[in-house]
Amino acid sequence: MEQIVKHLSRKNICEEIKPGASSLIIFGASGDLTFRKLIPSIYTLFKKNLLPNEFFLLGIARSKFTDEEYRQEIKNRLLQENEDSYIISKFIEKVFYTSGFYDDDALYLELKNKLNYLDKLFNTQENHLFYLSTPPNVYLEIIKRLGKFNLTKESENSYSRIIIEKPFGSNFNTSKELDEELHKYLNETQIYRIDHYLGKETVQNIMMLRFANIVFEPIWNYKYIDNVQITVAETLGVEHRAGYFEQAGLLRDMFQNHMMQLLTLVAMEPPASLEDTSVRDEKTKLLKTIRPFEKDKIDEYFVRGQYIEGMINGKEVPAYTEEKNVNPNSFVETFVAAKFLIDNWRWSGVPFYVRAGKRLKRKVTEIAIIFKDVPHSIFAKNDITLEKNALILNIQPDEGFSLKIQAKQPGSKLCLNTLTMDFNYDEFFKFKGPDAYERLLLDAMLGDQTLFVRSDAMEISWKIFTPVLEKWEEEKHNGLRLYKAGTWGPKESFELLEKDNRSWRNLDFESENLYESKVF
Repeated sequence: MEQIVKHLSRKNICEEIKPGASSLIIFGASGDLTFRKLIPSIYTLFKKNLLPNEFFLLGIARSKFTDEEYRQEIKNRLLQENEDSYIISKFIEKVFYTSGFYDDDALYLELKNKLNYLDKLFNTQENHLFYLSTPPNVYLEIIKRLGKFNLTKESENSYSRIIIEKPFGSNFNTSKELDEELHKYLNETQIYRIDHYLGKETVQNIMMLRFANIVFEPIWNYKYIDNVQITVAETLGVEHRAGYFEQAGLLRDMFQNHMMQLLTLVAMEPPASLEDTSVRDEKTKLLKTIRPFEKDKIDEYFVRGQYIEGMINGKEVPAYTEEKNVNPNSFVETFVAAKFLIDNWRWSGVPFYVRAGKRLKRKVTEIAIIFKDVPHSIFAKNDITLEKNALILNIQPDEGFSLKIQAKQPGSKLCLNTLTMDFNYDEFFKFKGPDAYERLLLDAMLGDQTLFVRSDAMEISWKIFTPVLEKWEEEKHNGLRLYKAGTWGPKESFELLEKDNRSWRNLDFESENLYESKVF
């Protein structure tokens, strides 16, 4: 395999492209996301020599830091990860900081002056990539003032781009309003709506598996696939995000963005090319074919749950309503299971079962393509039931994929068993792929929007979920199912599939009943 990789590299297929002169300006530069993900990712790009010499990083936040204090904070955190002190020292020479309030014009006047100075110092040609690592409620404050001080304007020789973290609004109307305001100051080509799931290697590999392998694409349709299951399970609770989660809930936090992005990659038609416009066109077309949910039938397609106290890895954990900063009477969902139907030729009659939740039994993100039974089993007379073939795309924690087929087990000539063929990225390639944020930051500097969410796709996604959100808001606690922490969610989630004579794929290979449910 090493020879193949080297051969492709000589043709520049496997080589990363280094962007031209660039700068990164992070709003919310003293926050958790910045220190946990953004700084390590941009540092790693620097260490890999994937940043141009003409580059600087400017942090902006309300916290009071001087340039030197902020550099020292970054240095201390990187040293805790056993990074090389010399490389760190070279990296932080490119780091600067400005403090102020996001609704204060004085901050943007200072920012403009500082950018003029740093652009000349580092010869960055006024190329600015702004990253809004802030609460969503200040997005417009920042963008309006960037526009007011002409920091969103581009020229023939310079760019101004903005990366926006989710959530993009809270429902269809608010997302539409936010989008209209954004486009008063920015073109769509300047807006990079980030979904970090799209930066994961296994997620990107979905298209490669489908469209580069003749063994998969001909059977990627209703004739051969029985159902598709997407699971995003976390063992963690809300942790320090309780304030945000109480406003958002899991449907907004996971389904409107991450889950829909995974679904579209599995179900989309082949794009004309790998150009960002072609890929995003096909994803948008697919979203348009998802069957809308009628408000009075939502319970037939959705299950919402909330965790109560239970055991995670042998440790007792509290109920959601007992978590810090959570309303004791909260009806916010921490688990959602749903059934989607796609009204097009390829997926006619194939259900897509999607679930996500907090405080579940183990951490796992996977997409399972479950194939149909063979048309006629020659083993039926011998009372042999064949397990369905399945292709499992493992996104986390172990990135790779597995193919489950039936094969003869040594012994009796009729002894069949399920054979699993596993592929693990880290084990096979002997090196760890880039973090999702590394990939996305690099693409944004290169102007490649393939892995970012486009305006029309976001709008369609909100249209799908807004009726569900409205119904749940009206029902409050009614219909909310409780499940013990450390299980796979409420029993109604299993019943959702049992109604179709199907079942969730067993993710722990234990047969005991580990869920509990209660209807308010």
